[in-house]
Amino acid sequence: MAAFRMVYVLHRSLAELLALIVPPACAVCREPLSHSRDVVCLSCRVGLPWLHGPRCRRCGLPAPCRPCPAASASFEQAWAPVAYGASARSIVMAFKFGGGVALAGFMAAQIAAGMEPQMSSGATLVAVPLHPKRRRQRGFDQAQRLTEALGVLTGMPVSRCLRRSGVASRQLGAGRSERTTAGRILLKTVGRVPEVVVLVDDVHTTGATFDACAQTLRTAGAQRVFCIVYARTLLGGGVSEPTPWFVLKWGGVTYVYKLLTSEYSCFYI
Repeated sequence: MAAFRMVYVLHRSLAELLALIVPPACAVCREPLSHSRDVVCLSCRVGLPWLHGPRCRRCGLPAPCRPCPAASASFEQAWAPVAYGASARSIVMAFKFGGGVALAGFMAAQIAAGMEPQMSSGATLVAVPLHPKRRRQRGFDQAQRLTEALGVLTGMPVSRCLRRSGVASRQLGAGRSERTTAGRILLKTVGRVPEVVVLVDDVHTTGATFDACAQTLRTAGAQRVFCIVYARTLLGGGVSEPTPWFVLKWGGVTYVYKLLTSEYSCFYI
């Protein structure tokens, strides 16, 4: 324990020294950070459009969602901590296309802080697979990075049992009818498929990809499939107003108190 603490203190000291030479910047807006351990600045954190209030357990949209877009989906439940808009959209874009790999831990921490116990009990995390062509173009698989970071924070096992096949299809910018076209998303399973799966991705839009993944997993033996993402696209593109937060940093931990809902979270990043 003493050796571990010495290494931790040394790492912290080196990080602070490096910050004096090369001031750290927010991975999203590039504004200077107040602390070397931060990844996202306070302004971008406060601007996050948190999803609060009643939500449909099936599709993850604010209730009521009639007609529910996931009424006939193969997955059991979908959930996300924030809406896809404001600084959340900037975080996702920086993560996927701006080389902000360090954002995986930040996003995973916010997912882990709010995910329901039934989603983590006895379940295995499985990333929504990126097509090999897209992975080569991007240099990494963002869903897999997010899944691995979530596994570290929650202690949940991670499986790579799902793979993409066929021709790479572009989801970004595609409409609902195009996304839900039969055969657009081809998948296959590799090895043993867990009985309870939590699919992980960065954004939930129409749910077509989640549904295709869930169908493939169920055919291969999965009994229950849940879906977790960082950001949920709202119908009509609407975005929740940023929730007021009270932020306190102490002892290397950032404590965040949600004023409207009397909820609090802590982030060790």
